[in-house]
Amino acid sequence: MSAPQREGMELFLQEASEHLQYLREYVGVLQEIGPRHEDLERLYIAAHTLGGTSASYEFPGFAEIASKLSHVFQYAMNAPLGDDLHGPLAEFLSDAISLLETDLLQISDVGSETIDEIHAFKERYSFAFREAAVKTTYASPAQAAVSSVPATHLVTTASATGSYFDLLPPDDDVPNEILEFFQPEAEEHLQIVSDCLISLEGNNNSEEINKLFRAIHTLKGSAAQVGLKRLGAIAHRVEDLIGRLRDGEIEPSPMVVDVCLESIDVLKKTLHKQWSDERETRAGVDSLLGRIAEFAPLDPEDSDFAVATNFAAITTTPNSALAEIKPEVKTQLAAKFQAGPTAAVKSVRIALDRLDRMMNTVGELVINRTRMVGRVSELEKLVDTLNFSKERLQGKVSEFQEKYEFNRVSSQAKSADWNTNTTSQRLTSAAAGDTSFWSDFSELEMDRYDDFNILSRSMAEISADVNEVLSQLQGYIGRVEGDIDEFTKLAHHLQDEFTAARMVPIGTLYSRLSRAVRDAAKSADKQVELDLGGSETELDNSIIQQISDPLVHLVRNSVAHGIESAEDRIAAGKPQLGKVSLRAYHRGNHIYIEVQDDGRGLDYDRVRHSAIERGLVSPETADRLTERDLREMLFHPGFSTAPVKTELAGRGVGLDVVRANLNTLNGEIDIQSITGVGTTFTLKVPLTLIISPALFVRCGATSFALPLAVVEEIRRLRSDEIENVGGKLLTKVRDVVTEVVRLDGYLGLPPLEAINGYFHMVVANTGNRQIGLVVEEVIGKDEIVIKNLGEYLRRVKLFPGTTIAPDGSLILLLDLNRMVATDPTERRTLQASASAARIFAPGSAAVAHGTIPAEAIDRVTHERLIVVADDSISVRKFVGRMLEKNGYVVKLAADGLEAAELVTQHGCHLVITDLEMPRMTGYELMVQLRQNASTRRIPVMVVTSRAGAKHRDRAMKEGASAFLTKPVQEDQLLAAVEQLMGKEAERRLVPVS
Repeated sequence: MSAPQREGMELFLQEASEHLQYLREYVGVLQEIGPRHEDLERLYIAAHTLGGTSASYEFPGFAEIASKLSHVFQYAMNAPLGDDLHGPLAEFLSDAISLLETDLLQISDVGSETIDEIHAFKERYSFAFREAAVKTTYASPAQAAVSSVPATHLVTTASATGSYFDLLPPDDDVPNEILEFFQPEAEEHLQIVSDCLISLEGNNNSEEINKLFRAIHTLKGSAAQVGLKRLGAIAHRVEDLIGRLRDGEIEPSPMVVDVCLESIDVLKKTLHKQWSDERETRAGVDSLLGRIAEFAPLDPEDSDFAVATNFAAITTTPNSALAEIKPEVKTQLAAKFQAGPTAAVKSVRIALDRLDRMMNTVGELVINRTRMVGRVSELEKLVDTLNFSKERLQGKVSEFQEKYEFNRVSSQAKSADWNTNTTSQRLTSAAAGDTSFWSDFSELEMDRYDDFNILSRSMAEISADVNEVLSQLQGYIGRVEGDIDEFTKLAHHLQDEFTAARMVPIGTLYSRLSRAVRDAAKSADKQVELDLGGSETELDNSIIQQISDPLVHLVRNSVAHGIESAEDRIAAGKPQLGKVSLRAYHRGNHIYIEVQDDGRGLDYDRVRHSAIERGLVSPETADRLTERDLREMLFHPGFSTAPVKTELAGRGVGLDVVRANLNTLNGEIDIQSITGVGTTFTLKVPLTLIISPALFVRCGATSFALPLAVVEEIRRLRSDEIENVGGKLLTKVRDVVTEVVRLDGYLGLPPLEAINGYFHMVVANTGNRQIGLVVEEVIGKDEIVIKNLGEYLRRVKLFPGTTIAPDGSLILLLDLNRMVATDPTERRTLQASASAARIFAPGSAAVAHGTIPAEAIDRVTHERLIVVADDSISVRKFVGRMLEKNGYVVKLAADGLEAAELVTQHGCHLVITDLEMPRMTGYELMVQLRQNASTRRIPVMVVTSRAGAKHRDRAMKEGASAFLTKPVQEDQLLAAVEQLMGKEAERRLVPVS
């Protein structure tokens, strides 16, 4: 290829990209009322130039589409367009320009046109192409030789194995950075397809079908463009099926919708590579394509899917005129089209983890703002101290002046006795040598200044200076407070903007919920209508992800066990079509989601009976349970009123998980039910979790934070208003019996003393229960950024997180839900009830009479517990697995301090430790074990890489029973362990504390 030819092709690509960009930006003038002739003429010239230059470079498909565009613009120049043409025409022009952009990119990459895309476009807009029924092949002579192979032969060859899967072309090697952008876009298109399918069933809407077709068509083209040809081929067959829906050849029956919904599942698994192996992929794809073929048969004579296998070979044969185009020209061309039209709203995709990091930065900003407020508070205290000192100084100055400076009466009598000696001591040097100077003037005529006078005046001047500095300091504090107020407004605005960026409409979940209701109704053989409201209500994306499973569970339960069968509904005088309603709305800083059904409601008698059967309550206690108590029983783990467990869980099964998920979000769930009318589940979740308001309290020297959302009121409580009933502290708050939790007693803090006979109590509402938390002081409220406690404290469930105080100290956040749920008195009650139930279980008579056969009793062998301490995680796990494989119970520690805590809590039979570890070395661990009488006899084995005699001697001196060097062999280690444990393994484990 000559240099002029190469330069000419590069010029064509650049010129065509500029014309297409112009068309994309200004094609909207056709929608204006009375467009200017000059604008239409420019559009016509751009389209006409595209058609002519592409034809000269032998790209007939591109030229034909561009010529149709020029025809439209020329028509608009000479005749007005009717209002009925604006909608279809705008869609035609937009799709045509998109097709030309895709075709030009294909030309620049591989030297060939997107033949299938052009044919599909012509078939869709057959009114603009009379020859649409006859496919024209746009190919170079080299391509024509390949495409001359009959399609029938291709189908026969590809399907020789009897599998549709073999018809799919292989995927290209797609870089991860391309997938990062393509996968979210494909998910959006699949979401649109799912939404349209759910709305189509029972409501044949042409607009929804067109929207459905456009979404799957775009997905097909995008997948093929990035190199996911297998995904594109499957989407192509789905497009064929939806195309028959659009053309009216088939109706959107439940069976057709089922096939389309199944195709979404297959496309998603193919997109994210979720198939376990090729066998599963083949089975899933063959099943789907076989069902599609029932409604949209694969025509060997005229099938894009059939020629998909050789389309990759065709497109890999580049045009010789494009093989040597500079890479930067292709890059610029792709960048222009990826940028999109400048008139459109510009957007950018941001990864959620990056958005989380940005939100965390905003959180740090809030923390710094709180720290600045703390600094200003300290400065205000200094001002108060300085003000107090100023007042004292002024008082002393006034007192001094009155006593020494202005009291001249008494000193007048002594003025005659002055002499030169005393004068030299008491007067200034200027008057000391001349006594006649003072005789000429009386005290009223001339002031006399001695040291007292000078001191007094100096103190007055100092007082004035302090007063001036104090005034300036107060003005400075006022200006700083104003700056902090502006800073606070800016931080709040930034927080609101980032929070809004994380917000997602809850309507994104509605498609999944609709699918769940549809599948549940089909499985239960019921007719159910789903009514969705408040889809525009926005929630934090992380909260959306955490409540999706609970909502799916609730709507499935509503269908399976809330809605009655058709016969029962007719007998009850209800419509045969059941109704499940889901509504979301915003109130304050929370979102409320209601799941309501018009079914039979809760059967409280069955709930009471199931609670007795499961040993949760005794029959006597069950009779006294109120409806509220019975509703709370549904949240007990594993509770169910269903006589038979089916695929659809009974109402109550899994509700403990629903509440647990909501508790992690500081949310709540409430149940209201009327027998024969229906049941309503109300979920309450916060808008966001990153930054939230909190109430700060103090108990002793420790401060804590409570979620402000659960706080009802703060009040004083007299000591005599607290009553101890059955081990629980109770009081009355506005005639409501409220359980009192003393924070000092619950956390083991120093006991609180009532101040003037009163305690401070925070009344909070947790899990539909009202509790009163007794604290020493209520500090105030503020916004906090919740930080997790880290890996080492992840199991401390009572404190879900911490925040940073203005002085840099940590303030723990209290989980009131867990505090109430883990009340020791409640735990004892439940355990006692379960034990009482086991006394009357089958086989209990044999236990009571002592007639259990010896062979029926399993001997319990003592566990042999070993604590392994090493700062290397690989060594810990390697040694731990080696010991567990041979029947030992192993607990792992990252250093000596953690090992000492494990030994203290659980006891052990042997300690295997390294020497060099953070926080506490192996030597220090052995010293600590030997100092305690209860751990002194535990043998210690040292496994270290230090093989020197010095380390060995020191270890033996500190009490090591064995010394092995790394790398240690399994048989050597096991032999040493068996030798050391011996009879030690038979002793009972007793924790130190």
